[in-house]
Amino acid sequence: MANETCTGDHKGHLCVLASKQMFEEIKQITSAPKYICFNCGRVADNKENLCNPMPLE
Repeated sequence: MANETCTGDHKGHLCVLASKQMFEEIKQITSAPKYICFNCGRVADNKENLCNPMPLE
């Protein structure tokens, strides 16, 4: 993967939500993914929920 950088407010990122087992929240923000995290490969609807987002193509 790429450099592990984090943009934005880390507390709302999928990696943090997963570590806190907040699965209902994760379901809500991953129902129509448009971005993928270049660090961990997780996908989300909004780039604000990822550390190092890039658009899905």
